Amino acid sequence: MNDQFDIIVIGAGPAGISAALEADHHGASVCLLDEQASAGGQIYRNVSQSTPARTKVLGSDYLKGEQLVRDLRNSGVVHRTGVTVWKVGQDGTIAYSKEEFATQIKGRHVIIANGATERSTPLPGWTKPGAMTVGAAQILMKSAGIVPTNAVLIGSGPLLYLVAQQLVTAGAPPKALVETQTKTDLLRATRHLVPALKGWKQLAKGLQLIAAIRMAGVPRFTGATNIAIHGDEKVDRVSFEANGKNHSIQVTSALLHQGVVPNTQITRSIGLKHIYSGQQHCFHPVTDLFGQSSNIVFSIAGDGAGIGGAKVAALSGKISALNAVCQIGKIPKSKCETLAAPILKKRSAELAIRPFLDAAYPPPADVLRPADETIICRCEEVTAGNIRRFASLGCKGPNQAKSFGRPGMGPCQGRYCGLTVTQILAQETKQSHDVVGAYRIRAPLKPITLKELASLETPKEPETVK
Repeated sequence: MNDQFDIIVIGAGPAGISAALEADHHGASVCLLDEQASAGGQIYRNVSQSTPARTKVLGSDYLKGEQLVRDLRNSGVVHRTGVTVWKVGQDGTIAYSKEEFATQIKGRHVIIANGATERSTPLPGWTKPGAMTVGAAQILMKSAGIVPTNAVLIGSGPLLYLVAQQLVTAGAPPKALVETQTKTDLLRATRHLVPALKGWKQLAKGLQLIAAIRMAGVPRFTGATNIAIHGDEKVDRVSFEANGKNHSIQVTSALLHQGVVPNTQITRSIGLKHIYSGQQHCFHPVTDLFGQSSNIVFSIAGDGAGIGGAKVAALSGKISALNAVCQIGKIPKSKCETLAAPILKKRSAELAIRPFLDAAYPPPADVLRPADETIICRCEEVTAGNIRRFASLGCKGPNQAKSFGRPGMGPCQGRYCGLTVTQILAQETKQSHDVVGAYRIRAPLKPITLKELASLETPKEPETVK
């Protein structure tokens, strides 16, 4: 199957769906590529199949995705589900696989809306069975209604409170919240408080979540350090220091979270320009206000361009779609700017709270630059100490590190360890993160079989799209 579309959107979360709907509204032919079986992305995963009991646990914000998914179903967008995008060409050609067969399609403009990934949280014992990210726990709840029990939540950030409250509602309150943010972090964040008050509803919602957790009797430990996960064959205990005391909690699940970072696998693979954000401690692609990247063929919408949350992602999707249909001549630039102006203003207001949140809930030093014995590359079992040794031998960047010890060369293609390797090398070599750089990403972006590769046909010369 070889297809040509005006606009191809990769990712069916709030940014991708909003972009696809907006482009469709302006008469563009649109194909939305979705790795999941149904639209919604991570934030609205499986929302169209959610049961009343599951919805009660996940909350009213989760249900907001229903209307987006319904609008997509009633639109002219070609929605292809269950596909794995494994190659994106600089000319807008995309290769993906479904059910062991590969296909190539091409877009005149491509909107990348593949969202964010959870920041890696390399702590002693984090690779043991029973340890997972908070996001993975949410996937279990949204997809299968499976609720982690006898769990401790470790890390920082608003998502920690949301999931804790969801566990309380599900009748499986966590044993404790072990939080790494400190009073100093909160004091540092107060300089951003006045602008953040534009997002007072989000602040109020956070306070309500904390109050609900307290009412449920869930202990909270802040400023936690020296966190370790223990167990011979699986997790059975978590130890840490907080308030000058040593603590140990018997658990069977350890749920980890230190915020989310842009998923840059696709944008790296096509050579788009990236820059390191000291505010969010991660790399993100360089875009203008409209989401236009350094390659005229590609726009980036949502958290993949910088972390803002679900509402910001949906607004960014609309803005990127306006830019895309303008680029291919469906609307003039003047109309694009006029239509985008109120959306840009609304997005700016929604983003006002981000500097406060980023300052109040930063990833701690022992997560950014773990202790020597801590595994950071799960695929190849490379430790933080290995990376420091590589640096002492003259290694200056992540790609050179591959030659020293194979970090980033496993099935995950560096998704877990990439940022941590950069952080450690930046510290050890006293270079900036931008100079140290990140892994070079090459196709296939995800593992594929020889059968899939053999089934791929070379796309024919595109015909004019009517």
